[in-house]
Amino acid sequence: MGELKVAVVGAGPAGLYAVERLAKQLGVEIDLIERLPTPFGLVRYGVAADHQSTKGVARTLARPLDKGQAAFHGGVALGAAVSLDELRGLYDAVVLATGAGRDRRLGVPGEDLPGVVGSARFVGWLNAHPDHLARPLPVRPVRHAVVVGAGNVALDIARVLAKTPEELAAGDLDPAIAAELASWPLERVTFLVRRGPAEVRFTPLELEELGKLARAQPLVPAGALPPAVDGEPKPLVLLRGWTGPADKPVVLDFRFHAAPAAFEGPDVLSAVRLADGDSLPADLAVTCVGYDCEGLPGLPARNGRLAEGEGPLESGLYVVGWAGRGPSGTIPTNRAESHRVVEALLAAERPAGKAGRAGLLALLAARGVKPFDWAAWQAQDAAEKAAALVPAPRRKWRVAPTSPLPSGEGAAHQRGG
Repeated sequence: MGELKVAVVGAGPAGLYAVERLAKQLGVEIDLIERLPTPFGLVRYGVAADHQSTKGVARTLARPLDKGQAAFHGGVALGAAVSLDELRGLYDAVVLATGAGRDRRLGVPGEDLPGVVGSARFVGWLNAHPDHLARPLPVRPVRHAVVVGAGNVALDIARVLAKTPEELAAGDLDPAIAAELASWPLERVTFLVRRGPAEVRFTPLELEELGKLARAQPLVPAGALPPAVDGEPKPLVLLRGWTGPADKPVVLDFRFHAAPAAFEGPDVLSAVRLADGDSLPADLAVTCVGYDCEGLPGLPARNGRLAEGEGPLESGLYVVGWAGRGPSGTIPTNRAESHRVVEALLAAERPAGKAGRAGLLALLAARGVKPFDWAAWQAQDAAEKAAALVPAPRRKWRVAPTSPLPSGEGAAHQRGG
């Protein structure tokens, strides 16, 4: 019956790890379908701009595509360019790796005020994600920021806000956004942590970075800390070292057992009222309380996910990553999970003589859709790197092209974007 034809939808870590495992199996034709013109998903648009070592995983994720073991079809939106039913008709198996990109809501008054934003949208703006550049944040000079949450996303946001332009120069922060941040008269970033200091979910490495910033200093109320004991978690040890006094111009203030009861302001955010009745001045509040999957055309999400567990949704239809398990784990978590799902797929599915890639390209051509292939991404990648000012690793294109650009046109496009 020929090759097994598999489509992977979503070119973030979970999808690319699925491609990695599929590429180790002989007799499989692999097509990677991505809504954006560019690959890598959260590695490109979700990892903090100053964490370039983490973004370096893209080199590993790209290997099967660099070797020609899979084909990339960027700019192909599921539900618009091609339906899920059409993909299932063209391929023996479809793997959904579409992520969870919708911010969960706190459900408190004032959450829709300008100046209150979810972490997915705020991080997308910081990372120049095309969706968020097309829907700009109503930013204004920020003197007091509030970050709601006790995980690493909250730390990333506070750290990027608090860094100096010199500290951010080695990242891939968009120059216009970097200039916006540099203009803010920032004085205080307050973390609102619902639990106590012993229950925070910050990882030690990310938390430790806060103590090394040039102009910002963490500050923890000594009275909020439990009595010290031998062998306590490192995050708690770090917090004990930050009881003051503050001697830098920007304070990173930790409030434990604290949660917002309301976001206040007649037209835009001006204060965050806490559950205990206290009120904090705020020009910006970022809620870092998790994400949900919005579902796909013809495949609604339940409880913020497309699936329960790692089994197939139906014969020939599989889910990996946040779309399946919810927004949890690290980038390596996706690798183990995606490999397990693909191994189950390979054990269950057999070639059925379907059209696969040839059928997909014919369908897209009939609809006037010209996908961005891997060569188009490589040309953009080279252009972004060439446009960067040292020590930055790249300067991302701000506006996605409407069709693939031949090699050599990237610099002109970047000037236009």
